Amino acid sequence: MADRDLLPENTLLFHLEELRRRLLKILLVTALLYPAGYFLSPYLITFLVSYAFPGGVEKLYYFTPMEVFFVRLKLALIIALVAAYPYNISQLWGFILPALYPDEKKKLGAWLFFSTFLFLGGAVFCIGLILPLIMEFSAGFASAELQMMLGIGAFLNLAGALTLAFGIMFQAPIAVMLAVRFGVIGKSSLNKIRPYVMTVILIIAGILTPPDIVSQLLLALPTWMLFELGVLLARKVKD
Repeated sequence: MADRDLLPENTLLFHLEELRRRLLKILLVTALLYPAGYFLSPYLITFLVSYAFPGGVEKLYYFTPMEVFFVRLKLALIIALVAAYPYNISQLWGFILPALYPDEKKKLGAWLFFSTFLFLGGAVFCIGLILPLIMEFSAGFASAELQMMLGIGAFLNLAGALTLAFGIMFQAPIAVMLAVRFGVIGKSSLNKIRPYVMTVILIIAGILTPPDIVSQLLLALPTWMLFELGVLLARKVKD
């Protein structure tokens, strides 16, 4: 592998080596947090069952001898990724730092905090509001002949995927700003793409939430507001 210090700057190999170095740091920090995630996983499972489950549903079930072990391994990874997010995102921002203007570099700390706040806010929003709605909706199908029996694997796969998805979706303001900053979208085009963005948001909300208008709006409206915040901030980005 090429030595980064021996490569000329502003070459493809230099940037690839820099990206490789930062990705290795991300993997290392995530791996170091993984054991703590495994230790915390049963407590998180207990919390989710007590908080997100509707009345009358108090247990999860496992159907193979090793299912709980593998589920805890997956959950530990999700916990490690969430815990490592501030460091990991700082590494990614550090990679694009040379392309930023001097005043943008000075604001890097604020943007790291903003990105972390949005990610954690999306995760909390999902666990605190969306996940209980989904479970309540699912419980509504129960009858005298049809009872809900939840497997631990299916439930935690759903909870983990939704939590990460909401954390990423709440990065909308930063995504808009970066798209404008690097010329993917022009400032003059922001107004034109609004109808398309709203359509995409509604489609994603319909996929990620129960098929009722209330829960879909609970995801679509905050995401739309965050997009509008990104548009407002993007107009201040230098050309």
